[in-house]
Amino acid sequence: MTFGESIGTCFKKYATVDGRASRSEYWWFFLFSVILQVAADIIGGQALAGLVTLAMLLPGVGVGGRRLHDIGRSAWWLLIGLIPLIGALVLIYWFVQPSAGSNQYGEAAAVPAS
Repeated sequence: MTFGESIGTCFKKYATVDGRASRSEYWWFFLFSVILQVAADIIGGQALAGLVTLAMLLPGVGVGGRRLHDIGRSAWWLLIGLIPLIGALVLIYWFVQPSAGSNQYGEAAAVPAS
């Protein structure tokens, strides 16, 4: 999945946790969120950065939940991120794992041959 496809998919499924998200979809959207956050902070300061954070919250939770589904875990595992440091490290570890193949959340996305 390309950078643009990832952003389009994540905004199309704005607050949807149903389904699956590939590693590339998750990480491209994460990169987009970081770039947008930094740009908002530079251009408009904390007020604009806060609005961007609020705007990106639901699509971030949605793609994170779909990413967890892709490795066979429930989206409820996102709540482990509330545990300082340890939770974030566990989520990062899970988010970099390869797709689990077919599971209860659906079929894995087809990966194009290189």
